[in-house]
Amino acid sequence: MTQITDRPAVQQHPVTVPAVFRAAARLIAANGHYQGDYLPDPFDREMCIPHFLRPLCIVAALKCVVSGDPHEPSLLADSAIGVLALRLEVDGEGPEWGDIHSLEAHVSAWGDLEGRTAESVVAVLEAAADASEVLA
Repeated sequence: MTQITDRPAVQQHPVTVPAVFRAAARLIAANGHYQGDYLPDPFDREMCIPHFLRPLCIVAALKCVVSGDPHEPSLLADSAIGVLALRLEVDGEGPEWGDIHSLEAHVSAWGDLEGRTAESVVAVLEAAADASEVLA
């Protein structure tokens, strides 16, 4: 009997920050980068496509690859968000505060900049993975 779920089947979730960056890069490369919110139609008012198959913002992609759900909190995803936030600048500035909400907002602000492409997001995630592996 086949069971249909909202989570990808037979997909191993990453267990390190560099692996989270690489998996999020693959997810965004496959589905696209979304600006302005976590994903299109986040409350499923018009779409019935599972969230992990939709274009995602960077924060949602980082969360999704860890848990299978872009809305589910995760300490590993939060760690990746924190590392990435410290690598990114918006208007020449880093994150304003160190709490997870401020770090998420900073990463989202970087991703929401006009002209930000999926390719540039993937490149930044891959570079963050490389840098994190060097530090490990």
